[in-house]
Amino acid sequence: MSKIRSLRLFEQANQALNGMIAQGGRHYDRRRNLGRLLPLGPDEIADNSPEAVRRLRLMLARALRRERALGRAGHWSYDLNRHIGLLQAYRAETGRGPSAPA
Repeated sequence: MSKIRSLRLFEQANQALNGMIAQGGRHYDRRRNLGRLLPLGPDEIADNSPEAVRRLRLMLARALRRERALGRAGHWSYDLNRHIGLLQAYRAETGRGPSAPA
């Protein structure tokens, strides 16, 4: 396979993945999605206070960094679907106001 063709395939795959992440972020529902990604109770998920939202963003950022590290290391427990879900949730939550460091 030529380098140009490989580059085109990579770009197409990247565009498709970014589109899927953006689409999922638009349909993000905190109550439905967040409990599957982080060990939070219903009260923590429902809390919309500025401090709770800031804490939630930090938790998502930490979980996302851990998942990326697992993926880079080729660890058996890496889960692409979890990685995508964390990224969608993080982007949706940071769209609510001032963003947390990633």
